Amino acid sequence: MSNTVETEAAVLVRQENAEQGTSPGAAEPLSTGLEFVEGYQPMLESVAAVELTAEPELVFPDAAHASFGLPTVVAETVQGPDDRVQITTTGVYPWRAHASLEITAADGSRWIGTGWFIGPHTLMTAGHCVFIKNSGVVGRDGFVRSIKVMPGRNGATLPFGAVTSTDFRTVRGWADNGDQNYDYGAIVLPTDLGATTGWFGFGVYDDSTLTDSIGNLSGYPGDKPAGTQWFHARKLVSVGPRKVYYDIDTMGGQSGSAVYRIVNGQRYAVAVHAYGGSSNSGTRITDPVFTNMVSWKA
Repeated sequence: MSNTVETEAAVLVRQENAEQGTSPGAAEPLSTGLEFVEGYQPMLESVAAVELTAEPELVFPDAAHASFGLPTVVAETVQGPDDRVQITTTGVYPWRAHASLEITAADGSRWIGTGWFIGPHTLMTAGHCVFIKNSGVVGRDGFVRSIKVMPGRNGATLPFGAVTSTDFRTVRGWADNGDQNYDYGAIVLPTDLGATTGWFGFGVYDDSTLTDSIGNLSGYPGDKPAGTQWFHARKLVSVGPRKVYYDIDTMGGQSGSAVYRIVNGQRYAVAVHAYGGSSNSGTRITDPVFTNMVSWKA
């Protein structure tokens, strides 16, 4: 085990480039920046905020609840009608670059989340999927014991098998302070499974570019049949210095999913999905986040 907490590196010049993986058998994205999903009828504009009255019932426990318990404020939400669509062709790119996570915490409790490949042996996810903070449960806080990574999972079917990792990364803003603005981390595999699945690019983009972009998001929600992958997309709503906000439908278990835009047919993550509320939100890929991702990928 070689778990690492990094201090975010400062950079003086914005990174305008992005790392992009390639893979045969890729689904063709639409020219609008929306992922092509057969049968999906997108409603891309923002919708009215949903009044949250209770925590939705999850069949499987979301990793966010390990750190936060069950407060409504972090509940991931369906915004308006639930028009998420199930991905059944998980054996092709980009769907196989998403992974279902089975997380075993330090106290032996088990949780679910989502990760996505950024290189042959590295996946990004939420910080709270790799490092539990302020749980209030004796022996639970800190780096998790292990994570079982299942790329392209489709229920009981594991087209690329499963790999268990005990090697994780996060940053001090999350590990030391539990600051939601720094809620991101990485899983390092003992194999190069990502060379088979392919991986996502990632990039740093200015505010106007992001608010003019369609956000695509796919992951493994806990309110659907176990281990099934679900997709949704909408225009990004707003951005902050460290967060990206959107009305993309999500539910617990999708913590750690990539929020990505499509540029010239290539897929570039702009945020790591982590939270819900009147708008769902993710940790924005800023210059220091980008720098860490490049380091963790290497």
